[in-house]
Order: sequence, then structure tokens, then C-alpha cells
Amino acid sequence: MPDKPLFLFGTLRYPPVLEAVAGMPLAYEPATLTDHAVTEAQEPGGGTLHFPLLVARPGAEAQGALIRPGAEARAALDLYERIFEYHPVPVIAQTAEGPVEALLYQTADEHWLPGPDWSLDAWAAAHGGLAAEVAAEVMALSLEHPAAVLRRRYPLLAGHVASRRRARSEAAPATRRRAPQPGDVTVEGRRTPYAKVFAIEENRLRFRHHDGTDSAPVERAAFVLTDAVTLLPYDPKRDVVLLVEQFRFAPFLRDDANPWTLEAIAGRIDAGETPEAAARREAAEEAGLEIGALHSVARYYSSPGAVTEFLYSYLALVDLPEGADGIHGLATEAEDIRTHLIPFAEAMAMLETGEIANGPLVISLQWLALNRARLRGAQSA
Repeated sequence: MPDKPLFLFGTLRYPPVLEAVAGMPLAYEPATLTDHAVTEAQEPGGGTLHFPLLVARPGAEAQGALIRPGAEARAALDLYERIFEYHPVPVIAQTAEGPVEALLYQTADEHWLPGPDWSLDAWAAAHGGLAAEVAAEVMALSLEHPAAVLRRRYPLLAGHVASRRRARSEAAPATRRRAPQPGDVTVEGRRTPYAKVFAIEENRLRFRHHDGTDSAPVERAAFVLTDAVTLLPYDPKRDVVLLVEQFRFAPFLRDDANPWTLEAIAGRIDAGETPEAAARREAAEEAGLEIGALHSVARYYSSPGAVTEFLYSYLALVDLPEGADGIHGLATEAEDIRTHLIPFAEAMAMLETGEIANGPLVISLQWLALNRARLRGAQSA
């Protein structure tokens, strides 16, 4: 069977994705699959996913393409599809020359539901660039990690790639710091010894010194985390903030006497999601709040010496009536989050005592202290 062509119906029909997976460009031959259609995949709850689903539909014709990869490219394609539990099954594809025996990557997982018809062009315009980068990252990691690890890592990996794309697109002012130039950093080697909820990436590299010379090769390691948001809800009429409290593993590992921390609402930015949309989603998940306009507090690295995490911190003006506190969080993520309504003066006092020792919350409360009179005055005007 390995010598049979492959029938592609989905995202591998996008040349940059196929090349990223196969490791080389491959020629396409137009083909169809009768009595089938390609639809958007949907979750049972109704959420649309960003990949296509091949479904049986009498009288329909699924548009696709045939490729004839060599042994090396075929092995790479098999590996990539195995990550998502897709395996080759025989089909008869229709071409301009007539029917052709081919193989189709298919899964036995029937968890997804068919949605509207899927368009390759529409998908490529919205997600193609990100998908190609993610595919390249998956193939690089596949040299070090098994399929099961990459399957679990994939959503966060997509978020990390989206973070990199966001970083490349945002302004990087350099009024006092040096302006970067091509060739400033040369990576001589890269490995990722750990890749689960987050990853650890190690590089052997050279970087440009301030005097213009290149450094000797150095080894650096960092925790790879996707971009994240924090949100501090503030009621200017009652002068109260809403904080969340939850158990945190890192303080526990440090032997902190109390690993339950007070924080702003926070969460990772999903691939394809804006920071503002992530803030609104997290407000609903962690505190049951619907929020409107967001005030940007700051954008910053949490610990640039060792962590890729970049934070977007916001404050939102919200009506916080008595009873807005409670227990929230997603059971699917084992979250147990308690919300607190705390007067502004009490929150600032907890900064002094150290009961609030969470960086984004410290920054957000200090921003609120600087802007509180303006925010309260705007509400009363």
C-alpha cells in the first residue's frame, strides 16, 4: 500500500502546510471522492473547530488532491497524521484520467460533528500562515518526543506559535536600547527536552555584544509559555476590586507557607484569539462576569531571563454588587477559583503586608492607584 498515492481533502492541500510536514514541496493532482463532503468540524456543544471533517453524503463530491510522495516524505506524513490518530485507509479517488486506488488519512474518532461546508481558501486566508508554522514546529519536536506528547502539547504549541507571530508584528521601540540588526543572534543548536503544559527550550547561540563583537557560543534555556492576559475588575462607584484566589503549584514547590494566592483574573491567549477576547473569556470562566471596555494597564515579560511569557494586563470598569463573589472555574481544567470583592483601600493594604504577592496584580493595583481619581470622576460626571 505505501506506493499508492495519498488523497488529501483538508489542510494538507495548503502547500505551505504540506511542505512543512513533508520537508519538501510536492506536486498535487486534482481529485474528488464521490458520495462524500468536507465540512467544518464542530464540538458536540456547538463550537466550530479550525479543521475539516470528511463525512459521507450520498450524491456529493468531496474536492481534494492526490500526491505521490517518496519514502522520506511519506514517512513524515504518516508520523504527522499519527499524532492526531489518523491512519491511512483505502479509497477510490476520481481523477481526470479515471478512478485511482489511493489512501486517505482517516480517524476512528467520531467525537466531532459535521458543520457547514469547509472552504480551503477561506481556511487558508484565516489560519494558513499559523498552521504552517505550527506544522513545522510539530515536525521539529517529533524528533525528540512521541506522538502522544505532541497530541497533548498541540493546542498550547499553537498558542506559542501565535505568540511568536504576535511578537513579530508588534512595535519594538528602541529610543535608548540598541536597535536590532540582521545577524545579531546566531543559533547553532536547539533542543526541547521537555514539552507538555509548557516546554523547556535550550539553545546554543552567539549574540552581538554592545561593542559590536560577537559573543563566544553560550547555552541558554527558557520556559516556553504562550502569551497571557490578566484582568482586574473595578467598580468605581463602590470603590471595590474583584480578586480571585486559587491554589498555585509554583509557590507550593517553593515551600511557600501559603500556596493559595490572590490574583487578577488571568489566562492564556488561545491561537486565533486576541488578548482582549481572551480577557473577556477568562472573566466569564473565572468570575462569571461580562465586561465591556478594557483599559490597558501594561504589556510586559514576567521574567525575561528565563520565561517567554508575555503579559497583557487590563482593568475593566464593572458593576460589582454584593453577591458577586463565589466559586468559579472550569472543571475540565481542575480549576477551583474563589472570587473576593475587596475595597480598594484594603487591597492596597495587602500590598504592604505581602498578602498580595502576585506580580500582575501588584502592577494593576498600582496602575489603579495612579488612575483611580480619574476613573471615579468619569463615572460620576
